[in-house]
Amino acid sequence: MTEIAIPENNVVEQAAPPRLPDMQPSPLALWAAEAHQASMVAKALARTSFVPASMRGKDNNPEKANEITIGNVTAAILTGQELGLQPMASLRSMDIIQGVPGLRAHAMRGLVQSKGHKLVKVSSSATKVVYRGKRKGEREWQEVEWTIERAKLLGLTVKDQWKKQPETMLIARATGEICRLIASDVLHAAPYCAEELDPVTAASLGSTAVSVTTEEILGAVEPTAIISGGYEFSTHPEDEYDGQDETDEMPQHDSHPVGEFDAWCRACAESAAADREAAVR
Repeated sequence: MTEIAIPENNVVEQAAPPRLPDMQPSPLALWAAEAHQASMVAKALARTSFVPASMRGKDNNPEKANEITIGNVTAAILTGQELGLQPMASLRSMDIIQGVPGLRAHAMRGLVQSKGHKLVKVSSSATKVVYRGKRKGEREWQEVEWTIERAKLLGLTVKDQWKKQPETMLIARATGEICRLIASDVLHAAPYCAEELDPVTAASLGSTAVSVTTEEILGAVEPTAIISGGYEFSTHPEDEYDGQDETDEMPQHDSHPVGEFDAWCRACAESAAADREAAVR
C-alpha cells in the first residue's frame, strides 16, 4: 500500500493572500487638511488680544474685518508651521506687512540659533551696529555692518520708528542680513524681518495685497474631504467614524460643494482602487 502523507491534524495549509501595498496620503493632501485645521484655530483666536495689530482686518463691516483677521492668522499659522513654530509662537513672532509675512528680529535670531548656527553682536549704538555669524559646521565667520548713514541713503531715517529707536532698527536690519547670509535655508517661509518691511518694500517683493482671507488660502471651493491613495481624510472634525461599512458613501456637506480638486482626488482614489483589485486578481 502506498503511504500518503497526511498533514498533522488534517490541516491544509493555504497560501496567504497577497499583501496590498501601504497607501500613504500625499504631502499636498496632508497640507490641505492641516490648512483647514489652521483656519479653525484662527477662528477661535481672531477676536482675542493675542492677534497682533498687523494681522487685524480693516473694514467698515465688522464681520468682513473678522474674516480678514481669520485669513491673516491662518496664513501666519501655516507660515510658522513651515518654520517649525507652534501657532501661538507664530502670533508672538510674526507680523504681516502688505501681505508679506515677516519674523520679528528677536524671533529670527532665535530660530537661526535653534538650528545650531552662531550669531554674535559685536557692537551696537544709535549710529552703528555690527553682527557676526557662522553657519553650523563651518569655521569662517561672516560680518555685516549697518550704520545710520547707510539707513539715510535708503531713506529709512525719515520714518517714525527710526527717529524714536534708531539702534533697535539698526539691529533689526543687521539681524535680517546676517541671518540670510548664513542660514537662508531656515528662512524660506519668511526671509525678512518685520522691522525691514513696510508697504513699499513689501510691494517690491511681489505682493500688493493688503489682506488675505481664508477663501484665498484654502481656495474658492473647499472639498468635502481630502482623498489620497484610496483613503479619505475628513477636513471637518464632526465627520467622525459612525460605524458604517467603509464602502458606504461619505456624507456630503452642502456648504462645501465638490469642486474640480475634489473630483480629481476621487478620480485618483478610483484609479488606486482599480490597481488594488488588479493586484488581487
